[in-house]
Amino acid sequence: MAKADILGESLWDAYSNKVTTLMNNPQHQGEIFDAEAEERGNKLIVADFGAESCGDAVRLYWEIDPKNDTIVNSKFKSFGCGTAIASSDVMTELCIGKTVQEAVKITNIDVELALRDDPETPAVPPQKMHCSVMAYDVIKKAAGLYMGVDAESFEEEIIVCECARVSLGTLQEVIKLNDLKTVEEITDYTKAGGFCKSCIKPGGHEAREWYLVDILADTRKEMENEKMKAAADAMAAGGGNFEEMTLVQQIKAVDAVIDESVRQFLVMDGGDVEIIDIKKNERSIDIYIRYLGACGSCESSSTGTLYAIESTLQEKLSDKIKVLPI
Repeated sequence: MAKADILGESLWDAYSNKVTTLMNNPQHQGEIFDAEAEERGNKLIVADFGAESCGDAVRLYWEIDPKNDTIVNSKFKSFGCGTAIASSDVMTELCIGKTVQEAVKITNIDVELALRDDPETPAVPPQKMHCSVMAYDVIKKAAGLYMGVDAESFEEEIIVCECARVSLGTLQEVIKLNDLKTVEEITDYTKAGGFCKSCIKPGGHEAREWYLVDILADTRKEMENEKMKAAADAMAAGGGNFEEMTLVQQIKAVDAVIDESVRQFLVMDGGDVEIIDIKKNERSIDIYIRYLGACGSCESSSTGTLYAIESTLQEKLSDKIKVLPI
């Protein structure tokens, strides 16, 4: 019976040819015994790791030359699905010839990329990405056994997305630098949440300590607080007088007020606004803005919305403010 008849055409197509080949014909499956390693003057490390989320398990054998910490031979046994076998086989191949210190830097992304037929097409469907994570974890376990340290000591950061190996610090930084507002944007920029999706929100493939929805909300709140502080600092630097501030201080103050009182309502309707320039003359302080998204074609952008922005800025900053859309 054809493979496509068994799995269904669309599901089968989600696996690379390399994965399907290694499922049935792994190159490094087997065992290494202590006596063999000792005869060659090497040290044998055997590490086990199991994934609670799916019941798969892998045993990794490293034969290491203790003179230079190089992995001269490696084998594996995998107890689980075909994807786990393919991932373990490639993981084992990547270890051979590397030092233990180099091998521990191999990530699940390296494993998945090595399983691809071409660089742009994922090797496995999203729900199977955890198999390459298991391969990464057993490497850490083996390295920890050889070096006499806890496997977790190799993890320097809090990893939120295990599939894409994206840390909490990276997510927070990317959200701030790019002013990201949705989980979809986070995935576009970092790949976090693009595979098994467990890290997006509670209720996914497996429980997580950190979720993208909460990280986004907390980081956006922190960004808003930082903007409000910047506006307060600007007001203080200008003696509390908006009209006496520098241009940079005025822009920060205006942006903070819009963030606090206006922007959320524009975003809800699919729009936004950006400050283009601020010019002061004898009679007024003219603030030039540009509407973005849906606001650009909305009829109220030149009436009700414009009045709401202008009146809010007049109340919070100066009654001389006039808002002019361009």
